[in-house]
Amino acid sequence: MGFTAVHPVWGRLDVSLNDLGCGRTWTEVHRVKGLRLACPECGGRVFARASQHGVRHFYHQVRPPDCELANESLEHHLLKLELAVAARAAGWRAELEVSSEAGDWRADVLVFDGRGRPFMALEAQLSPVTPTEARMRTDRYTRDGVAVCWVSLQDRPWTRTVPTLRAGAPAGGDGGDSSRTVRHGLARYTWTPRTLKAKATWEHITCPLGDALAWILQGKVHVHTAVNGTVWWTAPAYEERALERARMEAEAEAADHEAAAAKRRREQAAASDRRRLAAEQRALDRQADLEERQNEMQRLAGFFQRTGFDLTAWDTFTQLVRSASGKAIAYGEQSPRYGDGLLVHARARGSAHEFTLAAVVCPDPHALTHWPEKLDILVPDHTWLARIRAAARAPLRVAVLEPRTGRSTFERIRPAGDSAAEPDQPG
Repeated sequence: MGFTAVHPVWGRLDVSLNDLGCGRTWTEVHRVKGLRLACPECGGRVFARASQHGVRHFYHQVRPPDCELANESLEHHLLKLELAVAARAAGWRAELEVSSEAGDWRADVLVFDGRGRPFMALEAQLSPVTPTEARMRTDRYTRDGVAVCWVSLQDRPWTRTVPTLRAGAPAGGDGGDSSRTVRHGLARYTWTPRTLKAKATWEHITCPLGDALAWILQGKVHVHTAVNGTVWWTAPAYEERALERARMEAEAEAADHEAAAAKRRREQAAASDRRRLAAEQRALDRQADLEERQNEMQRLAGFFQRTGFDLTAWDTFTQLVRSASGKAIAYGEQSPRYGDGLLVHARARGSAHEFTLAAVVCPDPHALTHWPEKLDILVPDHTWLARIRAAARAPLRVAVLEPRTGRSTFERIRPAGDSAAEPDQPG
Protein backbone atom coordinates (compact mmCIF):
# COMPACT_ATOMS: atom_id res chain seq x y z
CA MET A 1 0.00 0.00 0.00
CA GLY A 2 1.31 3.41 -0.97
CA PHE A 3 0.08 6.87 -1.83
CA THR A 4 2.41 7.52 -4.77
CA ALA A 5 3.07 5.99 -8.13
CA VAL A 6 4.91 6.83 -11.34
CA HIS A 7 3.28 7.19 -14.78
CA PRO A 8 5.57 7.02 -17.83
CA VAL A 9 4.14 10.28 -19.21
CA TRP A 10 2.43 12.12 -16.37
CA GLY A 11 5.27 11.55 -13.95
CA ARG A 12 4.75 11.24 -10.21
CA LEU A 13 1.23 10.78 -8.82
CA ASP A 14 0.15 11.51 -5.25
CA VAL A 15 -3.39 10.35 -4.40
CA SER A 16 -3.51 12.59 -1.31
CA LEU A 17 -3.75 15.58 -3.68
CA ASN A 18 -6.92 16.46 -5.60
CA ASP A 19 -5.03 16.76 -8.90
CA LEU A 20 -2.73 13.85 -8.00
CA GLY A 21 0.09 16.36 -8.13
CA CYS A 22 0.22 16.17 -11.92
CA GLY A 23 -3.05 17.77 -13.12
CA ARG A 24 -5.01 14.51 -13.32
CA THR A 25 -8.09 13.23 -11.56
CA TRP A 26 -8.73 10.09 -9.57
CA THR A 27 -11.13 8.78 -12.21
CA GLU A 28 -8.30 8.82 -14.72
CA VAL A 29 -6.35 6.24 -12.73
CA HIS A 30 -8.95 4.30 -10.74
CA ARG A 31 -10.06 1.08 -12.45
CA VAL A 32 -8.65 2.21 -15.81
CA LYS A 33 -7.67 -0.82 -17.89
CA GLY A 34 -4.27 -0.83 -19.51
CA LEU A 35 -2.91 2.02 -17.38
CA ARG A 36 0.75 1.43 -16.58
CA LEU A 37 1.68 2.67 -13.12
CA ALA A 38 4.90 1.79 -11.24
CA CYS A 39 5.91 1.77 -7.58
CA PRO A 40 8.46 4.53 -6.93
CA GLU A 41 10.25 2.25 -4.48
CA CYS A 42 10.67 -1.08 -6.29
CA GLY A 43 9.48 -0.22 -9.84
CA GLY A 44 6.87 -2.96 -9.78
CA ARG A 45 3.42 -2.46 -11.31
CA VAL A 46 0.78 -0.96 -9.03
CA PHE A 47 -2.94 -0.28 -9.31
CA ALA A 48 -5.23 2.41 -7.88
CA ARG A 49 -8.01 1.58 -5.43
CA ALA A 50 -9.87 2.92 -2.36
CA SER A 51 -10.09 1.16 1.02
CA GLN A 52 -13.35 0.40 2.82
CA HIS A 53 -12.84 3.71 4.66
CA GLY A 54 -12.47 5.55 1.36
CA VAL A 55 -8.70 6.00 1.61
CA ARG A 56 -7.22 6.18 -1.91
CA HIS A 57 -3.96 4.34 -2.45
CA PHE A 58 -1.88 2.23 -4.82
CA TYR A 59 -1.27 -1.47 -4.31
CA HIS A 60 0.89 -4.22 -5.77
CA GLN A 61 -1.01 -7.08 -7.35
CA VAL A 62 1.67 -9.35 -5.90
CA ARG A 63 3.33 -7.85 -2.83
CA PRO A 64 7.14 -7.92 -3.27
CA PRO A 65 8.86 -8.89 0.00
CA ASP A 66 11.69 -6.38 -0.40
CA CYS A 67 9.59 -3.28 -1.11
CA GLU A 68 9.21 -1.05 1.94
CA LEU A 69 6.16 0.79 0.57
CA ALA A 70 4.36 -2.44 -0.16
CA ASN A 71 5.01 -3.83 3.34
CA GLU A 72 4.18 -0.79 5.45
CA SER A 73 1.27 -1.25 7.86
CA LEU A 74 -2.08 0.44 7.40
CA GLU A 75 -1.43 2.43 10.60
CA HIS A 76 1.81 3.69 9.13
CA HIS A 77 0.12 4.75 5.89
CA LEU A 78 -2.68 6.55 7.70
CA LEU A 79 -0.18 8.38 9.93
CA LYS A 80 1.78 9.51 6.88
CA LEU A 81 -1.41 10.77 5.30
CA GLU A 82 -2.34 12.66 8.46
CA LEU A 83 1.09 14.32 8.55
CA ALA A 84 0.76 15.45 4.93
CA VAL A 85 -2.76 16.77 5.50
CA ALA A 86 -1.65 18.67 8.63
CA ALA A 87 1.29 20.27 6.79
CA ARG A 88 -0.97 21.35 3.93
CA ALA A 89 -3.56 22.70 6.37
CA ALA A 90 -0.81 24.87 7.84
CA GLY A 91 -0.24 26.38 4.39
CA TRP A 92 2.70 24.35 3.14
CA ARG A 93 3.28 22.24 0.08
CA ALA A 94 3.79 18.68 1.24
CA GLU A 95 4.39 15.53 -0.82
CA LEU A 96 4.29 11.92 0.26
CA GLU A 97 7.06 9.35 -0.16
CA VAL A 98 9.72 11.59 -1.72
CA SER A 99 13.28 10.31 -2.19
CA SER A 100 16.47 12.33 -2.39
CA GLU A 101 18.26 12.77 -5.68
CA ALA A 102 21.04 10.51 -4.46
CA GLY A 103 18.52 7.94 -3.25
CA ASP A 104 20.03 7.75 0.24
CA TRP A 105 16.79 8.74 2.00
CA ARG A 106 13.04 8.68 1.38
CA ALA A 107 10.82 10.99 3.39
CA ASP A 108 7.35 9.82 4.39
CA VAL A 109 6.28 13.45 3.94
CA LEU A 110 8.54 16.13 2.47
CA VAL A 111 7.58 19.78 3.09
CA PHE A 112 8.72 22.52 0.68
CA ASP A 113 9.27 26.22 1.36
CA GLY A 114 7.87 29.14 -0.65
CA ARG A 115 10.61 28.76 -3.25
CA GLY A 116 9.91 25.10 -3.81
CA ARG A 117 12.93 23.88 -1.86
CA PRO A 118 12.57 20.93 0.54
CA PHE A 119 13.20 22.05 4.10
CA MET A 120 11.60 19.50 6.43
CA ALA A 121 10.87 15.78 6.42
CA LEU A 122 8.04 14.37 8.54
CA GLU A 123 8.79 10.76 9.41
CA ALA A 124 6.19 8.34 10.74
CA GLN A 125 8.24 5.79 12.64
CA LEU A 126 6.31 2.85 14.03
CA SER A 127 8.73 -0.04 13.56
CA PRO A 128 11.57 -0.54 16.08
CA VAL A 129 14.87 1.28 15.46
CA THR A 130 17.91 1.89 17.63
CA PRO A 131 18.89 5.37 18.87
CA THR A 132 22.04 5.13 16.75
CA GLU A 133 20.05 4.34 13.60
CA ALA A 134 17.63 7.20 14.29
CA ARG A 135 20.52 9.66 14.67
CA MET A 136 22.21 8.37 11.48
CA ARG A 137 19.02 8.82 9.45
CA THR A 138 18.56 12.30 10.92
CA ASP A 139 22.14 13.17 9.98
CA ARG A 140 21.53 12.11 6.37
CA TYR A 141 18.69 14.63 6.13
CA THR A 142 20.82 17.31 7.80
CA ARG A 143 23.64 16.86 5.28
CA ASP A 144 21.16 17.76 2.52
CA GLY A 145 19.89 20.81 4.42
CA VAL A 146 16.60 19.17 5.40
CA ALA A 147 15.30 19.27 8.96
CA VAL A 148 13.32 16.31 10.26
CA CYS A 149 10.54 15.71 12.74
CA TRP A 150 9.90 12.13 13.75
CA VAL A 151 6.41 11.06 14.80
CA SER A 152 5.94 8.00 16.98
CA LEU A 153 2.93 6.39 18.61
CA GLN A 154 4.86 4.71 21.44
CA ASP A 155 7.59 5.65 23.90
CA ARG A 156 10.86 4.22 22.61
CA PRO A 157 14.49 4.94 23.64
CA TRP A 158 15.24 6.50 20.25
CA THR A 159 12.51 9.15 20.70
CA ARG A 160 14.73 10.94 23.25
CA THR A 161 17.71 11.19 20.90
CA VAL A 162 16.12 12.88 17.83
CA PRO A 163 13.41 15.56 17.39
CA THR A 164 10.23 13.55 17.98
CA LEU A 165 6.52 14.04 18.63
CA ARG A 166 4.80 11.13 20.36
CA ALA A 167 1.10 11.12 19.54
CA GLY A 168 -1.84 9.13 20.80
CA ALA A 169 -4.38 7.31 18.65
CA PRO A 170 -7.14 9.46 17.13
CA ALA A 171 -10.40 9.52 19.04
CA GLY A 172 -12.29 8.58 15.89
CA GLY A 173 -10.33 5.38 15.23
CA ASP A 174 -8.34 4.51 12.11
CA GLY A 175 -10.71 6.23 9.74
CA GLY A 176 -9.00 9.55 10.24
CA ASP A 177 -12.10 11.34 11.48
CA SER A 178 -10.16 13.20 14.17
CA SER A 179 -6.60 14.35 14.73
CA ARG A 180 -4.15 12.68 17.01
CA THR A 181 -2.97 14.39 20.19
CA VAL A 182 0.69 15.01 20.95
CA ARG A 183 1.51 13.55 24.38
CA HIS A 184 5.27 14.00 24.49
CA GLY A 185 8.03 15.85 22.68
CA LEU A 186 6.69 19.39 22.92
CA ALA A 187 7.74 21.11 26.15
CA ARG A 188 7.57 24.40 27.96
CA TYR A 189 9.76 25.79 30.73
CA THR A 190 7.88 26.68 33.89
CA TRP A 191 9.50 28.97 36.42
CA THR A 192 7.36 31.15 38.69
CA PRO A 193 8.36 33.39 40.33
CA ARG A 194 11.63 33.99 38.54
CA THR A 195 13.89 33.63 41.52
CA LEU A 196 16.54 31.06 42.31
CA LYS A 197 14.47 29.75 45.20
CA ALA A 198 11.53 28.98 42.91
CA LYS A 199 11.38 25.55 41.29
CA ALA A 200 12.04 25.48 37.53
CA THR A 201 11.33 22.52 35.26
CA TRP A 202 10.67 21.43 31.71
CA GLU A 203 7.21 19.91 31.36
CA HIS A 204 5.71 18.29 28.28
CA ILE A 205 2.44 19.65 27.01
CA THR A 206 -0.42 18.12 25.03
CA CYS A 207 -1.97 19.61 21.91
CA PRO A 208 -3.42 18.47 18.59
CA LEU A 209 -0.83 16.98 16.26
CA GLY A 210 -1.81 19.47 13.55
CA ASP A 211 -1.11 22.43 15.85
CA ALA A 212 2.29 21.02 16.86
CA LEU A 213 3.29 20.49 13.20
CA ALA A 214 2.11 23.99 12.27
CA TRP A 215 4.26 25.52 15.04
CA ILE A 216 7.27 23.48 13.93
CA LEU A 217 6.89 24.37 10.23
CA GLN A 218 6.32 28.05 11.02
CA GLY A 219 9.44 28.14 13.19
CA LYS A 220 7.50 29.00 16.35
CA VAL A 221 9.18 26.04 18.07
CA HIS A 222 12.50 24.46 17.33
CA VAL A 223 14.78 21.67 18.54
CA HIS A 224 16.18 21.92 22.05
CA THR A 225 18.81 19.55 23.43
CA ALA A 226 19.06 19.25 27.20
CA VAL A 227 22.30 18.89 29.11
CA ASN A 228 21.72 15.14 29.41
CA GLY A 229 21.25 14.83 25.61
CA THR A 230 17.46 14.49 25.60
CA VAL A 231 15.88 16.22 22.57
CA TRP A 232 12.47 17.91 22.34
CA TRP A 233 10.67 20.82 20.66
CA THR A 234 10.15 24.13 22.44
CA ALA A 235 9.59 27.83 21.82
CA PRO A 236 12.54 30.27 21.81
CA ALA A 237 10.93 32.16 24.71
CA TYR A 238 11.17 29.05 26.88
CA GLU A 239 14.80 28.58 25.92
CA GLU A 240 15.50 32.19 26.85
CA ARG A 241 13.82 31.59 30.18
CA ALA A 242 15.94 28.51 30.77
CA LEU A 243 19.07 30.45 29.79
CA GLU A 244 18.11 33.22 32.19
CA ARG A 245 17.79 30.69 34.98
CA ALA A 246 21.13 29.12 34.03
CA ARG A 247 22.78 32.58 34.03
CA MET A 248 21.37 33.33 37.46
CA GLU A 249 22.60 29.99 38.78
CA ALA A 250 26.02 30.58 37.21
CA GLU A 251 26.21 34.09 38.72
CA ALA A 252 25.14 32.75 42.12
CA GLU A 253 27.71 29.98 41.88
CA ALA A 254 30.37 32.48 40.83
CA ALA A 255 29.41 34.71 43.77
CA ASP A 256 29.64 31.71 46.10
CA HIS A 257 33.04 30.83 44.65
CA GLU A 258 34.21 34.42 45.03
CA ALA A 259 32.94 34.56 48.61
CA ALA A 260 34.69 31.27 49.35
CA ALA A 261 37.86 32.54 47.65
CA ALA A 262 37.68 35.80 49.63
CA LYS A 263 37.21 33.80 52.83
CA ARG A 264 40.23 31.65 51.93
CA ARG A 265 42.25 34.79 51.22
CA ARG A 266 41.25 36.24 54.59
CA GLU A 267 42.09 32.99 56.34
CA GLN A 268 45.42 32.78 54.52
CA ALA A 269 46.20 36.40 55.41
CA ALA A 270 45.23 35.75 59.04
CA ALA A 271 47.36 32.59 59.09
CA SER A 272 50.24 34.54 57.56
CA ASP A 273 49.84 37.22 60.22
CA ARG A 274 49.78 34.55 62.92
CA ARG A 275 52.92 32.95 61.51
CA ARG A 276 54.62 36.35 61.29
CA LEU A 277 53.61 37.26 64.85
CA ALA A 278 54.68 33.81 66.08
CA ALA A 279 58.04 34.21 64.34
CA GLU A 280 58.44 37.66 65.85
CA GLN A 281 57.50 36.27 69.26
CA ARG A 282 59.99 33.42 68.89
CA ALA A 283 62.68 35.94 67.98
CA LEU A 284 61.76 38.02 71.03
CA ASP A 285 61.75 34.90 73.19
CA ARG A 286 65.15 33.87 71.85
CA GLN A 287 66.46 37.36 72.53
CA ALA A 288 64.95 37.30 76.01
CA ASP A 289 66.42 33.85 76.64
CA LEU A 290 69.81 35.05 75.41
CA GLU A 291 69.68 38.12 77.63
CA GLU A 292 68.47 36.01 80.54
CA ARG A 293 71.35 33.58 80.00
CA GLN A 294 73.86 36.39 79.75
CA ASN A 295 72.50 37.89 82.98
CA GLU A 296 72.57 34.47 84.62
CA MET A 297 76.16 33.92 83.53
CA GLN A 298 77.13 37.32 84.87
CA ARG A 299 75.31 36.56 88.13
CA LEU A 300 77.16 33.25 88.48
CA ALA A 301 80.54 34.55 87.35
CA GLY A 302 81.90 34.51 90.94
CA PHE A 303 80.68 30.93 91.45
CA PHE A 304 82.34 29.78 88.19
CA GLN A 305 85.56 31.56 89.14
CA ARG A 306 85.65 29.99 92.61
CA THR A 307 84.82 26.45 91.49
CA GLY A 308 86.61 26.43 88.16
CA PHE A 309 83.38 25.12 86.60
CA ASP A 310 83.57 24.65 82.80
CA LEU A 311 81.02 27.07 81.33
CA THR A 312 80.64 25.00 78.16
CA ALA A 313 79.36 22.10 80.28
CA TRP A 314 76.98 24.16 82.43
CA ASP A 315 73.83 23.55 80.29
CA THR A 316 74.46 19.78 80.25
CA PHE A 317 75.04 19.81 84.00
CA THR A 318 71.74 21.67 84.47
CA GLN A 319 69.89 19.04 82.39
CA LEU A 320 71.37 16.31 84.60
CA VAL A 321 70.21 18.23 87.71
CA ARG A 322 66.66 18.38 86.35
CA SER A 323 66.77 14.70 85.45
CA ALA A 324 68.07 13.72 88.89
CA SER A 325 65.46 15.85 90.62
CA GLY A 326 62.52 14.94 88.41
CA LYS A 327 61.12 18.43 89.06
CA ALA A 328 61.46 21.95 87.83
CA ILE A 329 64.51 23.63 89.35
CA ALA A 330 65.85 27.13 89.75
CA TYR A 331 69.32 28.33 90.83
CA GLY A 332 69.49 30.69 93.77
CA GLU A 333 72.46 32.59 95.16
CA GLN A 334 75.79 31.44 96.55
CA SER A 335 75.17 30.83 100.23
CA PRO A 336 77.87 31.45 102.88
CA ARG A 337 75.77 29.30 105.18
CA TYR A 338 76.34 26.34 102.83
CA GLY A 339 80.01 26.87 102.02
CA ASP A 340 79.39 29.41 99.24
CA GLY A 341 77.76 26.65 97.23
CA LEU A 342 75.11 27.51 94.62
CA LEU A 343 71.62 26.88 95.99
CA VAL A 344 69.25 24.68 93.93
CA HIS A 345 65.51 25.08 94.52
CA ALA A 346 62.98 22.48 93.30
CA ARG A 347 59.24 22.87 92.86
CA ALA A 348 57.40 21.43 95.83
CA ARG A 349 55.05 18.51 95.19
CA GLY A 350 51.46 19.56 94.49
CA SER A 351 52.46 23.19 93.93
CA ALA A 352 52.65 25.10 90.68
CA HIS A 353 54.72 28.00 92.03
CA GLU A 354 56.32 27.17 95.40
CA PHE A 355 60.00 26.18 95.28
CA THR A 356 61.96 24.71 98.21
CA LEU A 357 65.70 24.31 98.82
CA ALA A 358 66.74 20.87 97.52
CA ALA A 359 70.50 20.86 96.88
CA VAL A 360 73.76 22.83 96.81
CA VAL A 361 76.25 22.80 93.93
CA CYS A 362 79.97 22.57 94.75
CA PRO A 363 80.09 23.86 98.35
CA ASP A 364 83.47 24.52 100.04
CA PRO A 365 84.47 21.10 101.53
CA HIS A 366 85.76 22.81 104.69
CA ALA A 367 82.25 24.08 105.45
CA LEU A 368 80.70 20.60 105.81
CA THR A 369 80.91 20.37 109.62
CA HIS A 370 77.21 20.85 110.42
CA TRP A 371 75.64 19.90 107.07
CA PRO A 372 71.91 19.00 107.00
CA GLU A 373 71.67 15.31 106.13
CA LYS A 374 68.61 15.79 103.86
CA LEU A 375 70.26 18.46 101.70
CA ASP A 376 72.00 16.98 98.64
CA ILE A 377 75.38 18.04 97.34
CA LEU A 378 75.83 18.20 93.56
CA VAL A 379 79.28 18.00 91.97
CA PRO A 380 80.44 17.66 88.32
CA ASP A 381 83.09 14.94 88.70
CA HIS A 382 84.76 12.45 91.04
CA THR A 383 87.57 14.89 91.90
CA TRP A 384 85.01 17.00 93.70
CA LEU A 385 83.56 13.83 95.25
CA ALA A 386 86.98 12.92 96.70
CA ARG A 387 87.42 16.37 98.18
CA ILE A 388 83.96 16.20 99.76
CA ARG A 389 84.64 12.73 101.17
CA ALA A 390 87.98 13.81 102.67
CA ALA A 391 86.51 16.83 104.45
CA ALA A 392 83.16 15.35 105.59
CA ARG A 393 82.38 15.81 109.31
CA ALA A 394 78.70 14.87 109.04
CA PRO A 395 76.66 12.33 107.01
CA LEU A 396 76.25 13.61 103.44
CA ARG A 397 74.38 12.71 100.23
CA VAL A 398 76.38 13.44 97.10
CA ALA A 399 75.29 13.22 93.42
CA VAL A 400 78.06 13.16 90.81
CA LEU A 401 76.56 14.54 87.57
CA GLU A 402 79.18 14.32 84.84
CA PRO A 403 78.47 16.63 81.86
CA ARG A 404 81.21 15.02 79.78
CA THR A 405 79.69 11.52 79.87
CA GLY A 406 76.10 12.26 80.89
CA ARG A 407 76.47 9.70 83.70
CA SER A 408 74.97 10.18 87.15
CA THR A 409 76.05 8.39 90.37
CA PHE A 410 74.78 8.83 93.91
CA GLU A 411 76.63 8.14 97.19
CA ARG A 412 76.14 8.52 100.93
CA ILE A 413 79.27 9.75 102.74
CA ARG A 414 79.87 9.25 106.46
CA PRO A 415 82.44 11.00 108.67
CA ALA A 416 85.90 9.40 108.91
CA GLY A 417 85.18 7.74 112.30
CA ASP A 418 81.98 6.00 111.02
CA SER A 419 81.74 2.72 109.12
CA ALA A 420 82.80 2.58 105.47
CA ALA A 421 80.82 4.62 103.05
CA GLU A 422 78.31 2.90 100.79
CA PRO A 423 79.49 2.24 97.19
CA ASP A 424 78.53 4.52 94.39
CA GLN A 425 75.16 3.79 92.73
CA PRO A 426 74.95 4.48 89.01
CA GLY A 427 72.16 6.69 87.88
